[in-house]
Amino acid sequence: MFVEFRYKFKKNPLYAKKHIHLQPQIQTFDILTHSFIRILILFVVSFSLLIACRGEGSGSKRPPQCDNIPMEEGEEQTDNIHIKEEPETVEETGYLQRLSHIANGDTTGLWPVDDQPLPLKGAVLPYNRVVAYYGNLYSKNMGILGKYPPKEVWQQLNEEVDAWESADPDTPVRPAIHYIAVVAQGSPWSDGKYRYRMPEAQIDSALAIAEMGDALLFLDIQVALSTVEEEVPLLERYLKMPHVHLGIDPEFSMKDGTPPGKKIGTYDAGDINFCTEYLAKLVRKHGLPPKMLIVHRFTRGMVTHYRDIILRPEVQIVINMDGWGGPQLKYDTYRQYVYKEPVQFAGFKLFYDNDVKRPPHRMLTPAEILKLQPHPVYIQYQ
Repeated sequence: MFVEFRYKFKKNPLYAKKHIHLQPQIQTFDILTHSFIRILILFVVSFSLLIACRGEGSGSKRPPQCDNIPMEEGEEQTDNIHIKEEPETVEETGYLQRLSHIANGDTTGLWPVDDQPLPLKGAVLPYNRVVAYYGNLYSKNMGILGKYPPKEVWQQLNEEVDAWESADPDTPVRPAIHYIAVVAQGSPWSDGKYRYRMPEAQIDSALAIAEMGDALLFLDIQVALSTVEEEVPLLERYLKMPHVHLGIDPEFSMKDGTPPGKKIGTYDAGDINFCTEYLAKLVRKHGLPPKMLIVHRFTRGMVTHYRDIILRPEVQIVINMDGWGGPQLKYDTYRQYVYKEPVQFAGFKLFYDNDVKRPPHRMLTPAEILKLQPHPVYIQYQ
């Protein structure tokens, strides 16, 4: 408005002449007119600036910019730009040293696994050994968790933790509760999937037991005729917690429709990759420390195409030797299906009942297990 007003006087002769012609006739009125015009100009200018500051009439919903210093042409404003930082990984030298330590002198080139990514900060492995008690609260036959009340479970678990710390003083032990949250069934149930999902109240009980000893919690799934794609996302509420991790059991993954328990099931690399990708997304989205994925195994067919398993900074994979029997049978199973087909980390399972059924009728000790190449960093008791 101000620019247009001046333009009429400067550029339009007819307009100017008209006003000049009136000047001799009414001098007093002219003075008053000029004063009025000056006041009007000041009012218009002030009102225009006020509108510009408030953003009124422009349709803009942005906050006022009046107090901002105008930027020169080509200058970039960075105050409101948030650059997403990459999550920080562990220190490389220390990590590689720990990997070399748990390889336990292996010279074949199988261990430690080559070309694995550095994990994100907060990784449990290989800085610690996890010692876990396994089972389901509904069943005394599925593991120690269902046999004893929580206080007694913790009394026994603490004894095992102490034994492992004594056998390997250089490796701290993290206790864990490994709870079967999806259980394979002998009957098809209403959806024909032969599996039963534990109610949240039961999973919450397992969570509470873990919290009694400031322990990690693993939620294990036996999919039967279901899939990891269907079952894993249902546990997201728990998997978003920093101390909760995942286990999957190929023994009860029945891809050909056979009811579980009739034969040994299988997972392919693609199933494992789905799980690690899902966990990795949770880690990135919620800023969590790396998750652990436990994959049970005691036959070659339980895990197929192991070379195609993708390793990620957000997830640490443990292949857990899950077979029961005498010491030599367990050694052989570990060597065939964990040592010879390396993925990332190794685990070892011990059975309080089944391991003592055959000669020499005893369980392996921590000192004996630590002779293995590589050292298992996850120990599970059932």
